[in-house]
Amino acid sequence: MLTHVWGLIAHPNREWKQIKGERETLTHLYEHHVLLLAAIPVVCSYIGTTQVGWSLGGGTTIQLGYLDALGAGIVFYLVILAAVYAVGKVIRYMAKRYTRPPSQSQCIVFAGYVATPMFLSGIVAVYPLIWLCLLAGIIGLCYTAYLLYLGIPAFLNISKEEGFIVSSTTLAFGVLILEALLGMTVLLWGYGERIILSIIG
Repeated sequence: MLTHVWGLIAHPNREWKQIKGERETLTHLYEHHVLLLAAIPVVCSYIGTTQVGWSLGGGTTIQLGYLDALGAGIVFYLVILAAVYAVGKVIRYMAKRYTRPPSQSQCIVFAGYVATPMFLSGIVAVYPLIWLCLLAGIIGLCYTAYLLYLGIPAFLNISKEEGFIVSSTTLAFGVLILEALLGMTVLLWGYGERIILSIIG
């Protein structure tokens, strides 16, 4: 369980080789990696939003009740899981042009491991300062990009030059997803109470 987390952070080259050799199933990935790690930003955001509140600067703090934060957190969690799947689909689409492309399941497994730094960066949401969360998100994104550029050539059995093109396209799509997630985070965790009340009412 979570056996590759430290390896992807400490020695990613060696870990990518090990991951490729395991031929992990999609079900196993979600059960032992994605479902657990994706909960980190959600649980931390829940704690931070209900106990501390989002600090927007200028002394303004937005704090949610437990039920409102729970509803927003469930939606946030599902969006993260869907994002991993979507990035895997992009990798699969890009891989089709090469000989012996990996299956869709293998591409989603790869995407799940690539997202590891982004999942871990969600820890800072336990004390939800906007600038701190953005900084952690940027660091997580940079290391995710590093893992992507390292892993794609070996994963697709292509040259580093071709891997750069695939990685750049995948990263661009991933950044779009990240921006959407950041926007949803602000809405769900910052203004979730208003949204939920308007839906109920």
